[in-house]
Amino acid sequence: MCAPSILLVDDEPSVLRYTRTCLETDSYHVETAASGEEALRKLQRGSAPNLILLDVVMPGMDGLKTLENCKKICPDQKVLMMSGCHDTSKVVQAIKLGAIDYLDKPLEAVQLKGAIRRVLESNGDDRRCEHSNNESAVIENLEDDLFFFAASPVMKQIHAQVALIARADVSVLLLGESGVGKEILARLIHKMSHRANRPLVRVNCAALPAELLESELFGYEAGAFTGAKSSKPGKFELAHSGTILLDEIGEMSVSLQAKLLHVLQDGRFARLGSRTSTRVDSRVVAATNIDIEKAIADHKLRQDLYYRLNAFTIPIPPLRERRQEIPLLLTRYMHSQAIKFGKRPLPVSDRLVRECLRYHWPGNLRELGNFTTRYLVLEDESLLVEELQSKVKGIDSEVATKRPSTPPTKKGLKAFVRSLKDDVEAKEIQSALEAAVWNRKSAAVQLGISYKALLYKIRQYGISVPVKPQSKRALADNVTGRIRKVGNEGC
Repeated sequence: MCAPSILLVDDEPSVLRYTRTCLETDSYHVETAASGEEALRKLQRGSAPNLILLDVVMPGMDGLKTLENCKKICPDQKVLMMSGCHDTSKVVQAIKLGAIDYLDKPLEAVQLKGAIRRVLESNGDDRRCEHSNNESAVIENLEDDLFFFAASPVMKQIHAQVALIARADVSVLLLGESGVGKEILARLIHKMSHRANRPLVRVNCAALPAELLESELFGYEAGAFTGAKSSKPGKFELAHSGTILLDEIGEMSVSLQAKLLHVLQDGRFARLGSRTSTRVDSRVVAATNIDIEKAIADHKLRQDLYYRLNAFTIPIPPLRERRQEIPLLLTRYMHSQAIKFGKRPLPVSDRLVRECLRYHWPGNLRELGNFTTRYLVLEDESLLVEELQSKVKGIDSEVATKRPSTPPTKKGLKAFVRSLKDDVEAKEIQSALEAAVWNRKSAAVQLGISYKALLYKIRQYGISVPVKPQSKRALADNVTGRIRKVGNEGC
């Protein structure tokens, strides 16, 4: 395999000499450029290094402008930034422009070589040697049996961004549908930051009304309101020197958003009922699944708060846009849930994977995890496959041909169709059970489903099964006797 090539860009000759010698001892092929302009000329003439080491502070065209122009010439070019200037805004800007990592000067040989090795091996992109390792997955184990998983290019890119932005002490806004893993990403940011040994405090802004949420966030003093017998610190104080996750921030009231904005601006707030302010050092990670532009236009989200939170935004794609991760996630969830429930992992067959790939997973990772748990508990692959097929079809032929006599309710067409399907399915199961004289095994054969699937659906629809099966004649006599008894009591 040929040696990876590196283009080293720095205006200091001593740094060029030291870094070049350091890298050449590890058999890297190193070219140098003393300015951003020279580096761009090399790229325009066809130079295709595996990695560019780029200094931020240079006379003339600085590193950020060089990075921006470099990405225009070669969008896939890997760039590793270096700087002795510890400016968080420059780190954020470098990430937004596409830098894959950021190193502080002075460079240490071990740190430099380790970072280069991670970058070159991160996705195997070696254009000269044509080496590829895109099938490898990134797994970060977190607390509470949670884990971050990345196998698709977009999720690997998010992991690289998190690894970089976690070191920069700025607020982060996580966007994505419900269940895509926003809390998991917040935990990963906290884990990779210098605040990792301090608390991570989560607040669900949609779970409490505005008055309670304010006291939950900022705390209160004794006597601040009826029932406040003693003072209580808020979540911001508990997250001091750590990280606070404001989940579902789009549900926070506008008046409370104004107070939150002041905390983000100067790091100070006052408890309810207090005349003095408290200073706090908490990193804020916010998460929401709302349409930001629409929320601002509808005055449900303050624009100035959005800009304050939007130091760095990470949109997380839904699971249906990274389907190649589903088979690997199924296996991962199966093993983690098996350990949790003390059971042996069940096989993940090609049939099950095929049906999972067909389904669109509106609940994303949360729904996939719950699906795996149900498979592990029920131990019936056929049942789960049938459910997936039913969801993909949306509605069976009988429901599709049925004309509704009443319009859909306010819950929407999807809920209306699902209720119709459930009604039809419950009636069919009821009819099959009656025809089989309440023999559930015979009814399962008649319906063409497994015995366990029938038991599950009986529980799902609340169908009452007699304890002792009776013949049709006995059932008829029993019903007739009850009718007569009720008639006599009514006389």
